[in-house]
Amino acid sequence: MTFNRRQFLGSALPLTLGTSALAQNYGGAPASAPAPAAPSAPAGPLDQMVVLSGDALPQDGATEGTRLQALLDRHPKPNDGYLKGGAVTELENRFAQLLGKEDAVFMPTGTLANHVALRILCGEARHALVQQESHIYRDESDTVTTLSGINLVPLAPGRAAPTLAEIKDAIDRAELGPYPIQVGAIALESPVRRAEGETLPPALVGEIAQLARAKKIPLHLDGARLLLMSGSPGFAVRDYCEPFDTVYVSLYKYLGAPFGAILAGSKTAMTRARALRHLFGGTIYHGWQAALPALAALDGIEQRYASVRAAGERLLQALEKTPGYTVRRVPHASNIAFVDVPPQRQAGLAERLKQANIRIQPITDGKLRLMFNESILRKDTSAIAAVFAAA
Repeated sequence: MTFNRRQFLGSALPLTLGTSALAQNYGGAPASAPAPAAPSAPAGPLDQMVVLSGDALPQDGATEGTRLQALLDRHPKPNDGYLKGGAVTELENRFAQLLGKEDAVFMPTGTLANHVALRILCGEARHALVQQESHIYRDESDTVTTLSGINLVPLAPGRAAPTLAEIKDAIDRAELGPYPIQVGAIALESPVRRAEGETLPPALVGEIAQLARAKKIPLHLDGARLLLMSGSPGFAVRDYCEPFDTVYVSLYKYLGAPFGAILAGSKTAMTRARALRHLFGGTIYHGWQAALPALAALDGIEQRYASVRAAGERLLQALEKTPGYTVRRVPHASNIAFVDVPPQRQAGLAERLKQANIRIQPITDGKLRLMFNESILRKDTSAIAAVFAAA
C-alpha cells in the first residue's frame, strides 16, 4: 500500500493538535484540559488579533494542521530523508544566500547550532569568549563545556555587549600569562534577549571583528533573532553577518516553524557541522514540517520586519504625546520598549484593549513591556494608540 502523506495529514493532524486550545495563552486563564467543542463553534479572532507581546505571530494549535496542509499543497516536493533534500535543502540554500555564506545546515535546536559552531571554530583551542548575558552562557546548561570541553569566559555582566577594551583585555589575560592560552573563538549574541532585545551596533561588531582578525580568532554570531533587526539604522543582513565565520538563526522564534535552527558558514565548516549534528543525535528523520513554514516566512521577511519596526516606532511616538504615559526605550533596540503606566491610566486599559482585540502583557509595578511582531501590522497604528489614549 502506498502511503499518502497529504491524506494522512488531513485526517490525523486535527486529532493530534486538538480542537480549540491556543498554542499561546494571551491574557486568559491558565491552560487546562479542553472541553468538547461545540459542533459549529465560530472561529476565534486570533488571526486578526494584535498581540504586543512575543516575537512571532500568535498561533492557534487547532489550525496548525490546516496551515501545514496549505504549505504542502504549494510545495511540489517537500520531503526530506534524514534532513537531505526537499524543503530542508531548499531552506538551507535560501539561508546561505540570505546570510551571505557558502552553505547552511538545518539543526533541530539552537542549542545544538551554537554548540556545533563553537566546537568547529575552537578546534583544540578550547577557550571561548562570550557575553555573560548570552544564551550560550546562561541558557544552554553548560553544553559547550560539558560535551566539548570548551571553557567559556563571560564578559560584560549585566550588559548586552562587551566593550572592545574588555575583549582585548580578556585576550591578553589568556595569551600573556605564564602559561599562554589560545582563544579559540569569540561568540556574540545579537539581539540579546536577556538585555531586553538590545542589539550590538554594526560599528561595534566591526571593531571586534577587526581585533579578532588581527589575532586570528574566529567569530560566531548567535543571531537567533537576527532578522528582528531589519529596518534598524545601518543594518543589512549580509553586511552584519559578513565578519562572522558562523551564524545561527532560529526558525521557531519568529519564522512560524514548530522547531529548528539554521547554522551557516563555509562549505568546509558546514560539512563538519553535518557530521557533528549526527554525532550528537540531531540528524532527525524529517525536518520538512519545520522547513516549510520557515520557507514561507522568509519571503519578504526583511521588508515585513522593517514595517514592524516602523509601526512600533509610530506607536511609541503616539504614546509619548499621550498624557500619563512615559516611554522608556531600550538602547539599540530590536523589538522591545517599556512604558510607565500610572494607576489612573491602568484603570480599564486591559479591558479596552481586549475589546479592540489587542493584547498586552500584565502591567507590573506600573511598567508595561511592549514587544512588536507582525501582528502590529493588522491595525492602523493610530487606532491602537487611540485605545491607549481613551479615558
